[in-house]
Amino acid sequence: MPTASPSAPAAPCVLDLWPEGVPGLKPDGGSERIVEETRVANIHRPTLTFYPAPAALANGTAVIICPGGGYVRLAVETDGVLVARWLNSLGVAAFVLKSRLVEYGQPAPLQDVLRALRTVRAGAAGFGVSADRVGLFGFSAGGHLSACAATLYDHPAGRTGTALDAVNARPDFAALIYPVITMDPALTHPMSRDALLGPAPSPELVALYSVERHVTRNTPPCLLLHSQDDTIVPVENSVEFYLALRRAGVPAELHLYERGGHGLGLLSEIGGPGEWPRRAEAWLRTRGLLAKG
Repeated sequence: MPTASPSAPAAPCVLDLWPEGVPGLKPDGGSERIVEETRVANIHRPTLTFYPAPAALANGTAVIICPGGGYVRLAVETDGVLVARWLNSLGVAAFVLKSRLVEYGQPAPLQDVLRALRTVRAGAAGFGVSADRVGLFGFSAGGHLSACAATLYDHPAGRTGTALDAVNARPDFAALIYPVITMDPALTHPMSRDALLGPAPSPELVALYSVERHVTRNTPPCLLLHSQDDTIVPVENSVEFYLALRRAGVPAELHLYERGGHGLGLLSEIGGPGEWPRRAEAWLRTRGLLAKG
């Protein structure tokens, strides 16, 4: 009987993010649904889909992927599955996060991404990864969620009173691809802001989720990639976050491209076909994250 190659992709496994019960679950919220052909909407039971790295390539690094979609739906195929399989080819274990969205608003997405980090770190041995090599890749609004985790990892809004709250939720690194960063009306993505904060948020909420304001020297190393011709999320989002990282002395790389537009995850033509993944791979390699740990 033929056996699977040690370098072949393993079957994904779906993990319930809140097996003890989703905080503030809306029992009458209806079922998840597919919109725009491959995007998922109306999420009430968040999950992590685990894509193990092939045994022959596994290096101990884990990445939680936060797909984009304006906090209204999630592009789980282009921003999730394809990215997970690419990361697997580099020996990285990948986890695609399905977080709560507009049906809940803040702080539910923050709770979900921090719970994901705590889940992977607490179960690192079982997942075959190193607890000190758990990071994030975020796209568009998923980039905002990843930047929230990188800056608000210890904020009370991200805790729910469970035992896992005691696990460190600070990511070890974060790659932000055409990310939403600020909630400033002059620069934000309006749909993401409205879905997360509501149509008339208080100044305090705007300040809290404008994550460029919360960078400290403890923010993890970050990679940012963005196109100048992005008409959905202004490139200034990445620029402002990079400048905040620089002021705080956080190791960071910023790659800006003249053309590339917005969206499409791994299929994006930022910098030309295949350019941004090459940059991301080089960054991971430079940081020692592709060496066997």
